[in-house]
Amino acid sequence: MRAIVTVIGQDKTGIVAGVSTRLSELEINIIDISQTIMDGFFTMNMVVEIDETHHFADVKANLEKLGQSLKVDIKIMNEAIFEAMHQL
Repeated sequence: MRAIVTVIGQDKTGIVAGVSTRLSELEINIIDISQTIMDGFFTMNMVVEIDETHHFADVKANLEKLGQSLKVDIKIMNEAIFEAMHQL
């Protein structure tokens, strides 16, 4: 399953490293990534591939906990839901 990961927060060193390392630990592949800094705020969008053996709720909770430790907001959404929202 593909999912969209968004990361937003104050810019600081280690955000990309922290998120990509955690995804690697979870064996989640990053398919596409874009990031930018807008007026001191770091924003990153990723398309990831999650293996069928992972429980989406567990991945979501894991990334949200990581976001708390990095002091950023991390959200993940199933790509199918994301696409459906943008077709309305």
